[in-house]
Amino acid sequence: MRRFYAVRGGAGDVAEPDVNAKPQDNLYLAVNSEWLSKAEIPADRTSTGVNSELDIKIENRVMKDFADIAAGKEKMPEIKDFDKAIALYKIAKNFEKRDAEEAHPIQNDLQKLLSLTDFADFGKKAKDLYMGPYILPFVYGVDADMKNTDVNVLYFGGPSTFLPDTTTYKTDNAKKLLDILQDQSSNLLMMAGIGKTEAREYVENALAFDAKVAKVVKSTEEWADDAAIYNPVSYDEFIAKFKSFDMAQFLDDILPEKQKRVIVMEPRFLDHAEKLINAENFDEIKGWMLVKYINSVAKYLSQKFREAAFPFNQAITGAPEMPSQIKQAYRIANSAFDEVVGIFYGKKYFGEKAKHDVEDMIHNMLKVYEERINHNTWLSDETKKKAIVKLNALVLKIGYPEKIEKIFDLLQVDPEKSLYENEAAMDKVRTEYELEKLTKPVDRSVWLMPGNLNNACYDPQRNDLTFPAGILQKPFYDINQSRGANYGGIGATIGHEVSHAFDNNGAKFDENGNMNNWWTKQDFTEFNKRVGQMIDIFDGLQYGPAKINGRQVVSENIADLAGLACAVQAGKNDGADLKDLFENYARSWMEKQRPEAIKTEVQTDVHAPQPTRVNIPVQCQDEFYDAFGVKKDDGMWLDPEDRIVIW
Repeated sequence: MRRFYAVRGGAGDVAEPDVNAKPQDNLYLAVNSEWLSKAEIPADRTSTGVNSELDIKIENRVMKDFADIAAGKEKMPEIKDFDKAIALYKIAKNFEKRDAEEAHPIQNDLQKLLSLTDFADFGKKAKDLYMGPYILPFVYGVDADMKNTDVNVLYFGGPSTFLPDTTTYKTDNAKKLLDILQDQSSNLLMMAGIGKTEAREYVENALAFDAKVAKVVKSTEEWADDAAIYNPVSYDEFIAKFKSFDMAQFLDDILPEKQKRVIVMEPRFLDHAEKLINAENFDEIKGWMLVKYINSVAKYLSQKFREAAFPFNQAITGAPEMPSQIKQAYRIANSAFDEVVGIFYGKKYFGEKAKHDVEDMIHNMLKVYEERINHNTWLSDETKKKAIVKLNALVLKIGYPEKIEKIFDLLQVDPEKSLYENEAAMDKVRTEYELEKLTKPVDRSVWLMPGNLNNACYDPQRNDLTFPAGILQKPFYDINQSRGANYGGIGATIGHEVSHAFDNNGAKFDENGNMNNWWTKQDFTEFNKRVGQMIDIFDGLQYGPAKINGRQVVSENIADLAGLACAVQAGKNDGADLKDLFENYARSWMEKQRPEAIKTEVQTDVHAPQPTRVNIPVQCQDEFYDAFGVKKDDGMWLDPEDRIVIW
């Protein structure tokens, strides 16, 4: 039976400022309303807030470094492959050359798609298309086997849809968005030299194929279940699903060695693959590939192409303006060489003293987490012991990696070639590198995030925590700010990421990252009951123009709840001011978004919108009521039996 909560998130809409709000009624609004009432979202962004301000700070720092190094005002840092990032940046910012080239750089590759004559021809050329800068109507990837994370295996799934998520197609706004995409794609194809009638026909075919794809690929809610992507199928059984397309020959052509099985991430798509990928649908597939191609490469061409490719993105995000040319040039270089740029940032802006302080905080949080597991009232001793084994096996990655992944050595930048040609060549190298991993053991030293990223993550298949240098600054962390503020900021973030090891996804993986049920049946039943409470308390919560899907965001909400509880306990142990802690927790999620961006985020993100992540986790902490003297008739009050405790 579903339980409905009388008060979810305090009195007041967290999307609207209220400068008179009290912490006892709405902590988020009490802390952030003054800022919310004055904040303006930059024209080229979809939101503003703590995280976007940090993103801008990091970006501006490194953009200036790039400009100074490219101009010879600053010495090239002694970091391997960094010179390639600067070389690509120089090519990307040369808009005089890009504008003069117009659509010329893509003509050879565009012609390869245009020249496809029929489905048999598509099959013969599928290998070259896959290894090139194209998107095929199916997806392969290589990653650790979820039940044996020492070895890499082949994963298979369906393509992405044109709209942000399968649920978007069911909204009133779907036709408007698809009309914008249709006009944009037709215009881009015509700019590339295709006749108007032909261009319109390609796009109509593309939309017809996309509509079929949208009915069978996974929604964001479905993707939120990590364990559900693991569906091993024998090689022969997998190949047998394809009658029209010669998948056996295709895999022989692209793989370094034959596989015994394939991990199917989307069984529903595989069951429908034959109905989608066949001779009857050839015209639709060709049009779909052309639309995917032209929209993905426009950003590497002239300013006119950039502008022509902006309307759909603008409709999805609500951003009034596109990023400046120099900003785009930096982002292209940063994207291609992200780990290299992250090491540069970490070495220049993140000190050893801060790194050691953060390490101490993490170890304090891990001790608290162990205490909380030991004192847990609903877990059996057997499950507690295994949870602590997993906790003690966690690998910490703080600041930036000490070594650069080999892929960056393989990537090359040719100053004599166009931006598009360089990007296309690097795409091919990345694809080859990805497939070659099938012949090698899993490299557990690889970082999932670069050092200049304002973010953090837990990887269930490596059982590791990554805290890039980018997030280790105010308001999340500062060696000179109060201990309470640090626990409310980076402390809660540390606790959040640790909690992912024990959320509804992480709970299915053991200390080695293998999918392995280490729970007793009774414990897992109780755990799922508490997960259900977390789903219910968020489900249908209104934020601006959208309602939250509690099931889609549950793993992140579990991590928020447990992370904050852990930070509060660690703060108490350290003598921190808990008012500082709760207020900085609220401050760390401060955000103002465009309505269009909210709609897209709610449809596509496994995280709830940032402001909604404050009050409910806080309401579940008994210490909050003591710190602020919250009474039963206050907006933030939740009855003790309604306060959710998981870890």
